[in-house]
Amino acid sequence: MKRVNLIINIVLVIAVGALFVLYFTGKKKSSPVPTEEKLVGNNNTGKGGMAYINIDTLMNNMDMFFDVRNKLVDKQKSSEAELNSRSKDFEKEATDFQEKVQKGLITRSRAQEIEQELYLEQQNLINLKDKLSMELAEEEQVMNRQLIYYITDYLKEFNKEKNYQFIISNSLAGPLLYASDKQDITNDVVEGINAKYAKEREKPKDK
Repeated sequence: MKRVNLIINIVLVIAVGALFVLYFTGKKKSSPVPTEEKLVGNNNTGKGGMAYINIDTLMNNMDMFFDVRNKLVDKQKSSEAELNSRSKDFEKEATDFQEKVQKGLITRSRAQEIEQELYLEQQNLINLKDKLSMELAEEEQVMNRQLIYYITDYLKEFNKEKNYQFIISNSLAGPLLYASDKQDITNDVVEGINAKYAKEREKPKDK
């Protein structure tokens, strides 16, 4: 009986929303920033030419990013719903148990049995939270890899015509401190990668 109050007072509703990385919440599509004339066709392209992509702008305007992010959000909501439902059931059982103990409606031996059952259910909830957390984290990693591979594969196609020697990424507080806007090919990549993805998304999927 010593653990009754401890079990009753456990925080029951465990949120898994924190697992959803802040980078993937609150994002809204924004228009690509206009850039100056690109380096295509001048002396800086071809062998030795370099260009860069603003990765933040690319992600904020990449259709595939929003599709895969929405799938992760749906998974998160499903996990939260499952966990909250189990937590509410546990809370009800714990409250009923406490009332019966206070009113003397169950024997001491039966109270000890129920207390043990509640303790096991508490552990099951903790294990469930850990399991759902791991699944969300794994799916997030897979999503990131999918985006990276998709971007790099597209850039291989993109560069067949442009002939840049290097295409690097740039982001706020990243390693690239300065580069001319003429070397920013973000808008071209956004337009091209979304067109490629739109065609692939329209293709009928194999059943």
